[in-house]
Amino acid sequence: MTVLKHVLEVLLLLTSAFEILLILMHKGKGGGLSDLFGGGISSNLGSSGVAEKNLNRITVAVGLLWTLAVIALGLLARFKS
Repeated sequence: MTVLKHVLEVLLLLTSAFEILLILMHKGKGGGLSDLFGGGISSNLGSSGVAEKNLNRITVAVGLLWTLAVIALGLLARFKS
């Protein structure tokens, strides 16, 4: 049980850091806080529709993995014997 808890904690830590990096890689849509801090001055040279779709898919997948790790840790804490 302890090994599973430690594995889930490491998974939670890694997915949290990776999710932050993935979100920061997204292109700003404009009109938000990104424009306030200079994010509105961006070029479209390196952006692609396919790359943005894949980034969205990876972000959602990592978010789901993070959610499952949180739920599993909660269940372990609840039903700990």
